[in-house]
Amino acid sequence: MEAMNVPSRATSETEPMTSEGVVAAGVYVDGRRIANIAIEEASSWRSKPGHVVWIGLYEPDLALLTSVQQQFDLHDLAIEDANHAHQRPKIEQYGDGLFIVARTAQLVRGRIAFGETHLFVGEGYLVSVRHGASTSYAPVRERCESCPRALARGEDYILYAILDFIVDNYSPVLETIHEEIEEIEDHVLASPITRAQVERLYMLRRDLLKLRNAIGPLVEVCRRLEHDNLPMVRTAMQALFRDVTDHVRTIQERTDSMREVLAFAFEASLLVGQAQETAVSKKLASWLAIIAVPTAVAGIYGMNFEHMPELKWQYGYFMVLGLMLAACSGLYWRFRSVGWL
Repeated sequence: MEAMNVPSRATSETEPMTSEGVVAAGVYVDGRRIANIAIEEASSWRSKPGHVVWIGLYEPDLALLTSVQQQFDLHDLAIEDANHAHQRPKIEQYGDGLFIVARTAQLVRGRIAFGETHLFVGEGYLVSVRHGASTSYAPVRERCESCPRALARGEDYILYAILDFIVDNYSPVLETIHEEIEEIEDHVLASPITRAQVERLYMLRRDLLKLRNAIGPLVEVCRRLEHDNLPMVRTAMQALFRDVTDHVRTIQERTDSMREVLAFAFEASLLVGQAQETAVSKKLASWLAIIAVPTAVAGIYGMNFEHMPELKWQYGYFMVLGLMLAACSGLYWRFRSVGWL
């Protein structure tokens, strides 16, 4: 990941770690948790009819991933991807199981930091692996456990709940950026933006572009879950994945609109700055023209020639001063009337 995609250990400090890298591991029957288990017990519980094993991991090491792989017979390529968090959102099918990658986003010190969630889904199990900046999925587990009837639908419902939670967490990021954009819009016409504000505008547009690139492929992931005949996704669940697709597209539209607003704000600020520079140039040109008249006249009469017209005239000094004052006044009135002064 890039430098801005910093790991967010702070996001997991409130999660009870049962062991290093394991956030939670439980078995559910008819939507109710019946036991907390160790990773080594997952396979035996998963093989029981009507039982669903739900395991949550946070930045696990290769040894823990290998242990999970042995319990659910996961594909080597999927484990390799989960161990190296540099994947684009995607969905892949390995036998009767699915491997799904989704990007997560959080605001860290005013910048969007990205993380990843890898999901392994198969008959009787779902394993989530989080990397980097990511909100805890404890609220998802609590919400599902509070409605056993919904959780009893199985592992495809858990998959829907996690994906919906990921997409919903894009909204607070966009809301915060939207508030900052509105503040920029309020000030952009009042005065030209400073260099620091220009840099901030650029960084916001860059982050929004990265956010759009991160969530864009998620539309295809949800579309496949919605339309393709994938294992472990029942027909009754396709409508829920269609709802997630709609949410992702809404986030895309909001991201695009905010990037356009930032572009317009930047262009408007440039136009305001150019208008102010033009106004200053007009004022300078006007005063230079006014000053040029007495300078030219004084320069002419300051030449050291013996024979010059009106050189011996008694009222020549006062007449020249009067002509210079009249010329300067006329120019001032003219520039004032056309708005240059």
